[in-house]
Amino acid sequence: MGVDSLASESSKLETKAGKTRYYWVLFALTFTLFIVFLVSLGIGRYSIPVDKTVKALLMQPNIEQVVKDVIFKIRLPRIVAATLIGASLSISGASFQGVFKNPLVSSHILGVASGAGFGAAVAIILGMNITMIQLFAFTFGIAAVVASFGISNLYKSSSALSLVLSGIIVSSFFSALISLMKYIADPRDTLPEIVFWLMGSLATVNTDDVFKTAPVIVAGITGLLLIRWRINIISMGDEEAQALGVNVKRLRSIIIALSTIITAAAVCVSGVIGWIGLVIPHVGRMLVGPDYKKLLPISTVIGAVYLLIVDDIARTLTTGEIPLGILTALIGTPFFAYILWKSKVSWS
Repeated sequence: MGVDSLASESSKLETKAGKTRYYWVLFALTFTLFIVFLVSLGIGRYSIPVDKTVKALLMQPNIEQVVKDVIFKIRLPRIVAATLIGASLSISGASFQGVFKNPLVSSHILGVASGAGFGAAVAIILGMNITMIQLFAFTFGIAAVVASFGISNLYKSSSALSLVLSGIIVSSFFSALISLMKYIADPRDTLPEIVFWLMGSLATVNTDDVFKTAPVIVAGITGLLLIRWRINIISMGDEEAQALGVNVKRLRSIIIALSTIITAAAVCVSGVIGWIGLVIPHVGRMLVGPDYKKLLPISTVIGAVYLLIVDDIARTLTTGEIPLGILTALIGTPFFAYILWKSKVSWS
């Protein structure tokens, strides 16, 4: 057997070992998600044992009505929402990092969070109900990304860098508008509501919210997973991707559109929750490497588990409820600093 044959066999073994590791990691994370989901249903002011939780989910008789009400009317919608929102922010963050070839990019890079925040602030000041607040947040979140695309088209070259710069412009503009809304808001009534919404929370999530946003989020995540292998191509650079026959502009637009829709759907329900789309993809890379065929599914599951755990902490750590945005920042910033220190990353 020649050297080339030995190298070929070694490469096949490494590929097979890599696939086996990926499937084991995916299985372990999915099982962890199932356990955390089940345990979360029993955690709270009214503690419910796991066996009773399982019996309630299986609709077995002789379960107290209060247990059913707590699980199905209060905790299950919130836990499902946390799962979907964590998954959506993580996969969109990983997708954006691949599209823009930048590890410091998150799911909010094109202004969707600041746009949604402005929309929610306007609706709150106008005294609208929660449904209209969510609708305004979703609409303005999408509008902010559309504005980023519009500004980027003013440049001579429609590169990823020009789109990122446009996103920074739009984010800053809507952030200024949010500050304006805070300034004119009633300090005793609407201002606290705006501030609390901007910090992120799942305290008011109900079954209707889940039914309204779940189809959008699931469809968007499914679309990203179906084209995840193409992110590997676009992450190599525009010239290389075009040489392989890929329509870079169209593919980038599709990925950004799917990521934006699921991010806007998540933000309109939970408010602004930062650091998930930035940090979780890096955790996924530590487990399975930079291949987006593996990274996107792994990031999706990790994000769901992470936000579930953070939400459990938020609603049980103190007598009040801690906003999710505070906890994700407190956890995410030192962890991200550790990642940078460990990888010794530098940009010239």
